[in-house]
Amino acid sequence: MPDRRLLLVHAHPDDETIGTGVTMARYADEGAAVTLVTCTLGDEGEVLVPALAHLAADRDDGLGQHRIGELAQAMRELGVTDHRFLGGPGRWRDSGMMGTAPNDDPRSFWRSDAAERTAALVAVVREVRPQVMVGYDEHGGYGHPDHIRAHQAMMDAFTAAADAAYRPDLGEPWPVGKVYWSVVPRSVLAEGMAQLRAAGGPFAAWESVGDIPYGVPDEQVTTRVDGTAYLDRKVAAMRAHATQIATDGRFFALADGTGQVAFGREHYRLVRGSLGERVDGFEPDLFAGI
Repeated sequence: MPDRRLLLVHAHPDDETIGTGVTMARYADEGAAVTLVTCTLGDEGEVLVPALAHLAADRDDGLGQHRIGELAQAMRELGVTDHRFLGGPGRWRDSGMMGTAPNDDPRSFWRSDAAERTAALVAVVREVRPQVMVGYDEHGGYGHPDHIRAHQAMMDAFTAAADAAYRPDLGEPWPVGKVYWSVVPRSVLAEGMAQLRAAGGPFAAWESVGDIPYGVPDEQVTTRVDGTAYLDRKVAAMRAHATQIATDGRFFALADGTGQVAFGREHYRLVRGSLGERVDGFEPDLFAGI
């Protein structure tokens, strides 16, 4: 088993690449064990490829199955060989945006049983025995139901996996050393908006940082992973998610038409465990101090 082991918990295919792509590529390239757990197939996503429009949930409802292949290709681009779906592919369905009809689907991740999703993730934690886990904050970054449930699953599994009395049938207890939430500092959002405006082109941008439904004050950010050497691989992985992301170099747009910039540095907030030494104001390594 590699000396360094990282487990990431994401809601849908493509979330992992947008938020943590260079981190995954860097640690995989350095020989760390990188495991991705994706909680749904992303069945309710919009489709950017006209020829595949029939896959949408209100038509053939085949988008989730298609996105399994997109995720596999993205992981090849990032060099990640251990990627799996929580509870198996399709166990829980994409819940759609907050306040929409798919929230009420009993198959949705939003309606998932807390005990079942926790047990499913504890089984993975005890198998791969990560020192570090990465996920979302309590708001799921921007309030998506599946992101909120992914946060809850990770935090519950962090506690349960270390408890010897919890489900011994799922393996030996394992205490995870550090838990991070993937975040975007507001200063980075401002930089991205400036780059979008300067570049012009086909991507729409928000009017101000305050309009963006995610982003945290810079002082909450504890850790910055420099993966600039892997930015091209992150962009290639984004292109693999073709039904969801349109890319033009480092600029990309999502199905809602919002433009963003792919950066080679990704940011995190440590919420469990102890910070390692900081460099230029940030802890530079998720495994620092372990």
